[in-house]
Amino acid sequence: QGQLVESGGGLVQPGGSLKLSCKAPRMITSTFNPLLMAWYRQAPGKEREFVASISSGKATNYVDSVKGRFTISRDNSRKMVSLQMSSLRPEDTAIYYCNALSPANEPKYPWGQGTQVIVSS
Repeated sequence: QGQLVESGGGLVQPGGSLKLSCKAPRMITSTFNPLLMAWYRQAPGKEREFVASISSGKATNYVDSVKGRFTISRDNSRKMVSLQMSSLRPEDTAIYYCNALSPANEPKYPWGQGTQVIVSS
């Protein structure tokens, strides 16, 4: 098991909602709390792309294509980051991954298995 474990993906119809979770079972709280955490996604045949990030102070940042539809949040006491996705579109279909970001905004840990989201009628 890696440092970060994603869950919550599934099949959903266009316009539907899903909530993804990312947990850090092997981290101690003092390591997790200061981390800048992010969600990425990789659609079939495409490169992995940034989706959203949240700082230790809960400042958030989103890629333009998900603004107003996705909400990233974190619960430090549970060492967990969530991604609430609403108004889903077929183009949101991808494997979703979470990671921490280094000060240079590079992924900090090896990528986990991710969780697959399929938006289709």
